[in-house]
Amino acid sequence: MDIGDDFADWDFTGGEIEVLRSKAHEPLMKSRAWKCSVCTCYNDKKSTSCDICGVSQSSFIRYSSPTEIEVDSRLRKCELSKLARSLFSSKPQRLPKLDISYEDFQDFLRFGGPCRAYTAPRSKRSIHIVPFKFDTPSPDDVVSTGLKSAKTFLKVDTLHLTKSQSDAKEKEKKTTSLSENTSANSSTGIEEETKSLSENLQKLNLEKDHAPSKTKKPRPKPQYKPEKWMLTGQEPGSRSQLNLAIVGHVDSGKSTLCGRLLHLHGQISNNQMHKYEKEAKDKRKGSFAYAWAMDESSDERERGVTMTVSVKYFDSKNYHVVLLDSPGHKDFVPNLISGTAQADAAILVVDASIGAFEAGMVGMTGMGQTKEHAQIIRSFGLEHLIVAVNKLDSVEYSQERFDLIKLQLGSFLRSCGFKESGLKWVPLSTMENQNLVARPSDVRLSSWYNGGCLLDAIDFIPPPSRYISNPLILPICDIISSRTLGQLAVSGKLEAGAIRVGSKVIVMPPGTVATVRTIERNGANCNVARAGDNVCVGLQNIGDDQLTSGGTLCHVDFPVRIASILELKIFVLEMSTPILVGFQVEFHVHHAKASARVEKIISLIDQRTGEVLKKAPRMLSGKQSAIIIVHLDREVCVEEFATFRALGRVFLRSSGSTIAVGIVNRILERS
Repeated sequence: MDIGDDFADWDFTGGEIEVLRSKAHEPLMKSRAWKCSVCTCYNDKKSTSCDICGVSQSSFIRYSSPTEIEVDSRLRKCELSKLARSLFSSKPQRLPKLDISYEDFQDFLRFGGPCRAYTAPRSKRSIHIVPFKFDTPSPDDVVSTGLKSAKTFLKVDTLHLTKSQSDAKEKEKKTTSLSENTSANSSTGIEEETKSLSENLQKLNLEKDHAPSKTKKPRPKPQYKPEKWMLTGQEPGSRSQLNLAIVGHVDSGKSTLCGRLLHLHGQISNNQMHKYEKEAKDKRKGSFAYAWAMDESSDERERGVTMTVSVKYFDSKNYHVVLLDSPGHKDFVPNLISGTAQADAAILVVDASIGAFEAGMVGMTGMGQTKEHAQIIRSFGLEHLIVAVNKLDSVEYSQERFDLIKLQLGSFLRSCGFKESGLKWVPLSTMENQNLVARPSDVRLSSWYNGGCLLDAIDFIPPPSRYISNPLILPICDIISSRTLGQLAVSGKLEAGAIRVGSKVIVMPPGTVATVRTIERNGANCNVARAGDNVCVGLQNIGDDQLTSGGTLCHVDFPVRIASILELKIFVLEMSTPILVGFQVEFHVHHAKASARVEKIISLIDQRTGEVLKKAPRMLSGKQSAIIIVHLDREVCVEEFATFRALGRVFLRSSGSTIAVGIVNRILERS
């Protein structure tokens, strides 16, 4: 039999290895004298401790069922103690595996046992278990008690702890040494140490360093200081400028009124006027001759309606008047909003002929253009309004007709917020030149009207306030190009500050810095323009793709804000469709417009007091005031109404009608 082959196929993980172990230990068991009471293993009679578990033979107290054995020529009682019985309640462990070599295994097969006796390694260590004392608190209890008591005091100043880290480490060492010695002290001593620890923590909290903080404070926004050239008074002999918006229902005679005023003040020569009359007669529109002084485009003359805002000038007794002839057709109301944004006051032209006045009040949707225009100009903050009741010659200058118009329209204007002191009613006839720049010559009108003419009413308007001491803000109304201004130029009204040739400006929203090349005011070149002036500004060092209508020219260090999510305080006008969350609207602010969505309806409020009437209403209907959140599809230049009013007035339109007017209450996000 080949031993090598049999050894290669031997399975040492089965029961055979256990048989080998038991046979190998038989001579050892017989030669040993005493049995360990802990692990039940036999040991040599000369050994004083167990070779397997290391327990001393004489280390047990309180024996149970003792047996006498001879150890060191003495009879000793050795049996399992109560502590050992609780620790080793399970069966004793097996003997450790033997380290058997190949030669030993061959000897075992030949002679029936190993050649060398196995001796287990002796361990010199001993197990000494100290019983736990439950009548005194542990070190962890002392520390936790101190931390709980410290919670009632003030929080530790983080700056003080940073400065005194060494003191904190020493206190921590004291706390550690205290916790190590608590097991030897009595309960009374531990309570005293706990109280001392709490007092130390309280003292650490109350000892604050009153030295000035080294934390960085936010840099304050620099305060704007206007330069001397901005505050220089107007030139001697010059008049204050008054921007006057001309609004009203379509075909009420707005452009004709403007042309007549310009001709009477010498702004249109007789030769030019004859030319207009001839061209109008050739196209069978003889009554439009004065209107063509304002409507210069071929489309406007062909259709007979004003489509864009025309700007002309004339001088009255007190003012340099800028006429802003706005379109009256409902399709061009966005242009009306853009033109009215530049106005200081307005003239509301009303057609007194039968049926025309009623159409302007009611219209096809329940609100005619007369009402809508009145709402818009009031929402822009205009407090002074001249109501020009035109075409009275068509009703024979009837006083009853004038009183009826004044009664019906006056109640609506007062509901919009106009005060009686800010309203001026002027009956007139533009085609007959009655009561425009002089008292009426027709007896039918002069017999019952004793007031002033239209020009007197214009001079009666108090001068508007200007924000010259504020940083530059020039909303861009239009992008133009001319030979005198250069390839890139913008037009608009200076809402705040001043501008001069050569100064640096920042164009928002792109944030590009440009240089002012030229300035035109009232059609003439100038070096300086101030708040309230309607100007055209030529720019350089900027691309044409960075200039858009609705942008803003600002001071380099004080740009306006740009945002796309706004909280608005609105007043809903007369409308048939309610406003719900998710409602799509057309958002207008100064010259900018964007598509928007009603994100949230926060609350209904009282229009007069601002008190919240209902939170989170499901919808909004006509004649209700509310606070809503709108989300714009693009960012626009805007300011909160409390910060700067000219950039904080908004309009919401839908389906060709203005459905709500309001102000910017808060800017919720800056893109």
